[in-house]
Amino acid sequence: MDEMEEELKCPVCGSFFREPIILPCSHNICLACARNILVQTPDTESPQSSRASGSDYDYLDLDKMSLYSEADSGYGSYGGFVSLPTTPCQKSPNGVRVFPPGPAPHPQQPPAQQQAGCLLAPIPRNACITCPQCHRSLVLDERGLRGFPRNRVLEGVVERYRQGRAAALKCQLCERSPREAAVMCEQCDVLYCEPCRMRCHPPRGPLAKHRLVPPAQGRVGPGRRAAPRKTSTCTEHELENLSMYCVQCKTPVCYQCLEEGKHGTHEVKALGAMWKLHKGQLSQALNGLSDRASEAKEFLVQLRNTVQHIQENSVEFEACLVAQCDALIDALNRRKAQLLACVNKEHEHKLKVVRDQISHCTVKLRQTTGLMEYCLEVIKENDPSGFLQISDALIRRVLMTESQWGKGTLTPRMTSDFDLTLDSAPLLQTIHQLDFVQMKGTAFAPLDALFSVRIFSLSPAGSNYDCNQYVFLCRLVFFSCVFTCAASSSPVPSAPMLQLEECCTENNSATLSWKQPPLSTVAVDGYILELDDGDGGHFREVYVGTETICTVDGLHYNSTYKSRVKAFNASGAGQYSKTLIMHTSHVAWFTFDTASAHPDIILSNDNLTVTCNSYDDRVALGGAAFSRGIHYWEMTLDRYDNHPDPAFGVARADVLKDVMLGKDDKAWAMYVDNNRSWFMHNNSHTNRTDGGISKGSTIGVLLDFTRRILIFLINDEQQGPVAFEGLEGAFYPAISLNRNVQVTLHTGLPIPDFYTPGEVDPTAQMC
Repeated sequence: MDEMEEELKCPVCGSFFREPIILPCSHNICLACARNILVQTPDTESPQSSRASGSDYDYLDLDKMSLYSEADSGYGSYGGFVSLPTTPCQKSPNGVRVFPPGPAPHPQQPPAQQQAGCLLAPIPRNACITCPQCHRSLVLDERGLRGFPRNRVLEGVVERYRQGRAAALKCQLCERSPREAAVMCEQCDVLYCEPCRMRCHPPRGPLAKHRLVPPAQGRVGPGRRAAPRKTSTCTEHELENLSMYCVQCKTPVCYQCLEEGKHGTHEVKALGAMWKLHKGQLSQALNGLSDRASEAKEFLVQLRNTVQHIQENSVEFEACLVAQCDALIDALNRRKAQLLACVNKEHEHKLKVVRDQISHCTVKLRQTTGLMEYCLEVIKENDPSGFLQISDALIRRVLMTESQWGKGTLTPRMTSDFDLTLDSAPLLQTIHQLDFVQMKGTAFAPLDALFSVRIFSLSPAGSNYDCNQYVFLCRLVFFSCVFTCAASSSPVPSAPMLQLEECCTENNSATLSWKQPPLSTVAVDGYILELDDGDGGHFREVYVGTETICTVDGLHYNSTYKSRVKAFNASGAGQYSKTLIMHTSHVAWFTFDTASAHPDIILSNDNLTVTCNSYDDRVALGGAAFSRGIHYWEMTLDRYDNHPDPAFGVARADVLKDVMLGKDDKAWAMYVDNNRSWFMHNNSHTNRTDGGISKGSTIGVLLDFTRRILIFLINDEQQGPVAFEGLEGAFYPAISLNRNVQVTLHTGLPIPDFYTPGEVDPTAQMC
């Protein structure tokens, strides 16, 4: 029942309906609120307003003549009728402005008399009322508000709802502290709580045919009777009951209306028969709406299941990612152990060589020392003949021993330095570039990735999608650590050379070409192309692959970009090439985009001319998106039949394509007919301006990101004030039209002479 509460509240005061009346647009409003929002019109009425005051309401013309606008301080004017600027207004919860009818009544007057006096006060001549929901404007006839029928059905529903909320119905069979009633049996006329129903009214046997209904639906409350239904009376003949139904006017009438009124020549039918017929039609329509509601419930269940699957897949994905990173860490630890083993082996080898040399030198030194001591003792002998007998042999031994020390014996065979170099730069670079990317071919495809993250499906059933599936791929390119002598490491590639004769810019695209130096013999595995942001910012990678030519699309217009390229192989990345400076086109050249246009849109003349094969409004977008600079384009009306309302402006890529431009919050537009124009965004109409279009008219759109504003022109003159301000993000040129309009696009135009960047025409005033 809570969902129904919004249907039972007045859109003006925000409270439950009191004495609701039915407007010709089928919306309801409190009688007192209707009196409050009346607007007086001048004595001289336009043909449009005279037509609107009759029995046939042309809602399309009325909507063009008066639309709800916040700029109009409440409700828009109707055919030259103005709002009441001197009367203070109040805002209801939904934003509708309410104008009090006049000074407050005397404080001693009873509230009922105050209200009655307010409602029975004379209606101003040619008064106008605007529906607060659909913003349709209607001129009251001489009957005033009494000309609108009273919605007694809605009154009854509101009364039952309020009484059902006020009194919580209790079970009639509970002995102590009765619980709240859950159902009521229409045959037994007894209220049951759920335990008492299961115990005293089981759904079997003779009670199985009893009809159980909600307590509030069964009756107003315990011991109470529903208020007797009031007999509806005719709005024109208050003493006559409604007894017939006019088929042409689609309204109940009395016998006096048939005899004296305007319904005398119309086809009429019995009120009871039409009541049953319309009840059947409403039931049939409710069946279709019930099916849509069931589908919506199933869709919500599907979305909730999707949330659950996302959470489950996120946990599994995190676990997989942690496992992969742990595996990388384990692989790095194993490689570290291998490298440490190599270091230990080299360490042992060095120690063995040095120790062997120490041992050999020690023995040699001991022999030399012994020979020296023996020779000193021989020199001490005083026998010349005995000395001469051994002196020659000793001299030869001493010289031979000395010569043995001089042949590198005293040179170390091993140094204390380790001639080993660990090249970790490629691995560190790869770790820094580790990221999630969408599944597609990359320059690293030929390399063996150590790990790949499994593909997760976000479908409710957990199965994989064949299309529109985003795949998380963790591509880990793991370069081996090069553990070798510095002299044996392979070099990185040389800096590539840009081929200036093949580098160019076109519109907002840039093509770059490069090659390796002619004398370079180093192997190249691929290239990395980098561009800055066109505003002096940091470089970013735009291409990684083996090709030597690349075209980059989607750049900003009238911007200067810097580009550079480098080559890489297994040893790492080489030096950058020289920096190339490129400038994109000063003005935008684009056409309508066939891929994003509604299927009813028809494009011709190389996608510059657009029309539609439907009577409903359809949207077409331009093929270029703007987020920087100043852009201006024009559209010429080649055909304009039956006074349609084409809309021109800008939009996001996901704008609705089957409604008028500006109906949602993704578009900013001006729609115009043969007399006047309005600005519209998120279905809010503002700034009605006189001056329309015809065949051959030219509509200009000026989008200035330096001031973040949007301006419209008709036939080279600014139409109204600045249409929209504070624009941020990417916008596509957009148009909505139907089969009565044909438009040709003109792009690459200079900024209009009247407009200076940073300034707006001071003579442009709000209409």
